[in-house]
Amino acid sequence: MKILFFAAFLIYAAAVILQFAGTAFKKEKLLKAARFVFLGALAVHTVFIIVRGVAAGRLPLSNQFEFANAFAWGIALMLAVLRGRMKTDWLSVAAMPMALLVLTYAALQPMEIHDLMPALRSGWFGIHIGSAVLSYAAFVLAGCVGLRYVLAVKKGADAGDARLQQMDFLSYRLVAFGFLFLTVVILSGAIWAEQAWSAFWTWDPKEVWALITWIIYAVYLHLRLRAKKQGVKMAWYLIIAVPVVFFTFAGVNTLLPGLHSYG
Repeated sequence: MKILFFAAFLIYAAAVILQFAGTAFKKEKLLKAARFVFLGALAVHTVFIIVRGVAAGRLPLSNQFEFANAFAWGIALMLAVLRGRMKTDWLSVAAMPMALLVLTYAALQPMEIHDLMPALRSGWFGIHIGSAVLSYAAFVLAGCVGLRYVLAVKKGADAGDARLQQMDFLSYRLVAFGFLFLTVVILSGAIWAEQAWSAFWTWDPKEVWALITWIIYAVYLHLRLRAKKQGVKMAWYLIIAVPVVFFTFAGVNTLLPGLHSYG
């Protein structure tokens, strides 16, 4: 399994290098190669997740390595889907390195397979943690779109540019998608916590930071929908929100141990 994991890691790295080179030198052949290599990395990564799940006899989402691995896979899968459906090649130069960054974090975690803790043996396991993977991946991609928006404006694009309008719409849809699944995370977590610990909410650090993240993106959606805010300021909002997502994902486990320290 380690061979599959590090093969995926190296292929992702090769895709990132090709993407940067193709973007820097404006070589379509390099960009096309980057797309195919990236899809190859995603395929190998998917095989690794399946093999690990079979070996573990459960969904491979129970510890920090497995969640980070699934998080990186979620970013890569969403990027591949967006690029296929919306032709968002401009997103790859920001999103590919982000997937590789999360996978690098996963590579630094212990990779041993352990049995599920008693508190995790629940039907809510896949719903709660799987929703977190989708939510975090969508938020990170929204931040990548925001970054590309800011860079495009700095290069002289105006608000009426078709690509900027696509970026603005896509970032909103990604946040809406991520917000929906983060809501599922919080609600399913509350129900699961009541079953496991006899309390819907314990003010555990992971719970608190999940709520903070939820509020941050709720504010974004309010500004976007009710106040009709768009443009560079909203793009910066999404960029600045990404570190909060990463802190909720990894920082809490490292700096603020609690009931979720195993995950």
